[in-house]
Amino acid sequence: MSHNLQRHLRVAELIKEEISTLIVTKKIKDPRIGFATVTKVKLSKDLKNCDVFISIYGNEEEIKRTLEGLSQAKGFIKGQIAKNLNLRCIPFINFKHDLSIEYSDHILKIIEGLNIPK
Repeated sequence: MSHNLQRHLRVAELIKEEISTLIVTKKIKDPRIGFATVTKVKLSKDLKNCDVFISIYGNEEEIKRTLEGLSQAKGFIKGQIAKNLNLRCIPFINFKHDLSIEYSDHILKIIEGLNIPK
């Protein structure tokens, strides 16, 4: 694995941990943010942009409000990343709803519903 790839993955993991901590410890004081978990962070090759995938428990309205709250807190989140991580440039953050857990649950229900003889 090249040094650049290792650094890229390490920075993505550090950003994931930092945002996760901010959500779990309720340092982001927006009441719209519900039960949310950072599942993945994808950084662009130049480290200037990152997609932060969030798994959100709740109905469509709660999901929408949580994403809005997180988007409004981008400035605070970037500030905390700058303060706690030693990065030359803090990437632009784009929050995305991660549907992979819901999709996995859906597939599991389909499989369980199949009547396959043993």
